[in-house]
Amino acid sequence: MAEPIVIVESLRDWKASLPAMRLVLADDYLSDPAFAEAELHVINLCRSTRYQSLGYYCSLLAEARGHRVLASVATLQDLSRKILYGSEIPALAQYLDTLDDAQRAALPREFNVYLGQCAEPLLAPLARRLFEQFAVPLLHVELRHRQGRVAVAGLRTLSIRSLEAGQVDFLGQALEAHVAQGWRSARKRRPARFDVAMLVDPGDPQPPSNNEALDKFVAAGRRLGLEVETVTRRDFGRLAEFDALFIRETTRLGHHTYAFSRRAEREGLVVMDDPTSILRCTNKVYLAELLTRYKVAAPKACIFGEREVDRLPDLLGFPMVLKAPEGAFSKGVFKAANHAELVEIAARLLDDSELALAQEFMPTEFDWRVGVLGGTALYVCQYAMAGGHWQIVKHGEDGDFSEGDSATLAVEDAPADVVETAVRAANLIGDGLYGVDLKQTADGIRVIEVNDNPSIDAGIEDAVLGDALYDRIMDEFLQRLRRRTRKRARRSA
Repeated sequence: MAEPIVIVESLRDWKASLPAMRLVLADDYLSDPAFAEAELHVINLCRSTRYQSLGYYCSLLAEARGHRVLASVATLQDLSRKILYGSEIPALAQYLDTLDDAQRAALPREFNVYLGQCAEPLLAPLARRLFEQFAVPLLHVELRHRQGRVAVAGLRTLSIRSLEAGQVDFLGQALEAHVAQGWRSARKRRPARFDVAMLVDPGDPQPPSNNEALDKFVAAGRRLGLEVETVTRRDFGRLAEFDALFIRETTRLGHHTYAFSRRAEREGLVVMDDPTSILRCTNKVYLAELLTRYKVAAPKACIFGEREVDRLPDLLGFPMVLKAPEGAFSKGVFKAANHAELVEIAARLLDDSELALAQEFMPTEFDWRVGVLGGTALYVCQYAMAGGHWQIVKHGEDGDFSEGDSATLAVEDAPADVVETAVRAANLIGDGLYGVDLKQTADGIRVIEVNDNPSIDAGIEDAVLGDALYDRIMDEFLQRLRRRTRKRARRSA
């Protein structure tokens, strides 16, 4: 049975008698391998859960380790962008509208929710509903009073450091009640039809698909009876008009691509890339932990913060590769040839994030890329290193870039261990569309990373399958839309 633990950044943050469950320091949870092996329910009460903070990484690695965690990184992203939750709050506020005038007038302008409970009895039902939807341990709620009506004006996560001793006591009681009731995840909306929105960025100099490939996706959809329309970030408000979302723009967290994906999922659309895949793939720290947990062969790696930098040479030697948590198309990846370069690059990376990733340097003439869709290998490419460079893409200081040559193979002609390893790694992420990068060395196959938004360019990835590549991807949308329709029909029968 999973043990519940409470993560804090300092024991001094708990300003009352200790709770019944174990308090664990964030640094210990992140660095002690014993926690990675244990079966745990994690309640994250770090001081900050903003993107790339210590608290954020506790939730991120908890998910990579298979621990159940409050709050999830998806929820933290939702609360960081009001555009994602704004349309949901009026439904919750309907409860407040059932109160009479005197009750509404007596409501506070703001209140806290402690694992679904609050100190104001009148607001207890609303506190429960908010916790069921967002599943955040500590939530600060702001109410707006206007013309005799009350609505939820804002939500944000609450730092335990801001609580007084009495509030921490109340939190301890809520913790015990929550654990006694059993774990509750956020209440999910029922997925809500066959028009497909394909999100693109016309101004991106290095998009996941070139214009010819985008046209081929549209044509493939038409052959299958799907109407595929290209949309841009300005079409966010139109998402409900579509039945599916296909993201052909480089994805990032804290970015409109993630907002599109998350909103589309909430609206019941079939989505690629789905928000969970974006969360898991865009952060290299998460991927390193996930591959380690499931014993998928990968370069020797070390997740590091400021205190671990000086240990890296003994662990990995020189040269080593240093990676920002987020990055695409070889951006945010650096090679340190000596201690001075290590210190300088690490300082830059850790200026933006509490943690970064170091990996052993593994030079090869080319990288394998295996496209995986729904758990099946779709295409296999060899990407050669850019001329005079150690990566497949060489970025210049002026923003220009150059790429190495490529060759595409039929899946059945590629080495079986490359394909099998890629599919296994992709399946750890989900059942979407992924590009798995691997290196073939004398010691065997090593997974470099799993990409949620793989390149599919006309003339490269489609060199073997041709138009059939686009047909297979759009047919996956069609089959998922049909399954969703049948499921809804059974529910309403």
